[in-house]
Amino acid sequence: MSKKVALVTGASSGIGKATAKQLLQDGLVVYVAARRLEKMKDLAELGAIAVKMDITKEEDVVAVVQQIKQDHSGVDVLVNNAGFGSYGAMEDTALNDARYQFEVNLFGLARLTQLLLPDMREKRAGKIVNISSMGGKIYTPLGSWYHATKHALEGWSDCLRLELAPFGIDIIVIEPGLITTEFGDVISGPLLERSGQSAYAALAKAVVSATGNSYEQGGGSSPVEVARIISKALKARKPKTRYAVGKYAKPLMFARKWFGDRIFDKVIMSTVKQTDSPKLALQK
Repeated sequence: MSKKVALVTGASSGIGKATAKQLLQDGLVVYVAARRLEKMKDLAELGAIAVKMDITKEEDVVAVVQQIKQDHSGVDVLVNNAGFGSYGAMEDTALNDARYQFEVNLFGLARLTQLLLPDMREKRAGKIVNISSMGGKIYTPLGSWYHATKHALEGWSDCLRLELAPFGIDIIVIEPGLITTEFGDVISGPLLERSGQSAYAALAKAVVSATGNSYEQGGGSSPVEVARIISKALKARKPKTRYAVGKYAKPLMFARKWFGDRIFDKVIMSTVKQTDSPKLALQK
């Protein structure tokens, strides 16, 4: 793998940054892409090639692909990590916000993949790592649009695996659990803006509280754990189709699969304790 070329999206923080550092240690040529170029300065100092890219902008995606093709004739490894969580009651969420969630978490990475695939097919080799979530297999209250994108990514990845197998290209899905990143902080503000004063206010406040408790220091797994799993998968001669990693991922997905919807509903809602009833929330 010493001369392989990788592109990691969403590399300005969290899992993306940790993965980029790991792949640099593994000896790859690593391109790192994100909207916040200044947040990748440390990666550039380690030897990564930092490029500015908004995954939802066609011109940005095309420019990055052209630069990589010009300098290295494409990539051997693509890590589709760019993504975010948009929370709020489904009823309270504007469809434009829902569409943007899909643009970032699904359509943007799909377009990037489309542009990089021809070179992989020509070489009849390559590995595409899609960072999903345990949220691609389970669900939580007020996360309908986020979970919809991750469930979609899971199905998209499965179809892509079948389509690309004849060309020697592996599709690897990573399903992180609770990881100590910016995720918890990012979802709380918009969630309260959308639903903090609506009919779902009591639930919104309970979800924010539960999220804060979950992401307290030591509450989640390190992004480094995810990066190590990605490295392991890339080094495998025949990688698994999926890797669950991080706190809660395996037990929650197991419960969802084998215990049924009603039991899982109770498990999830037991972690969200509403201090007010929905009826009272309507009066506030």
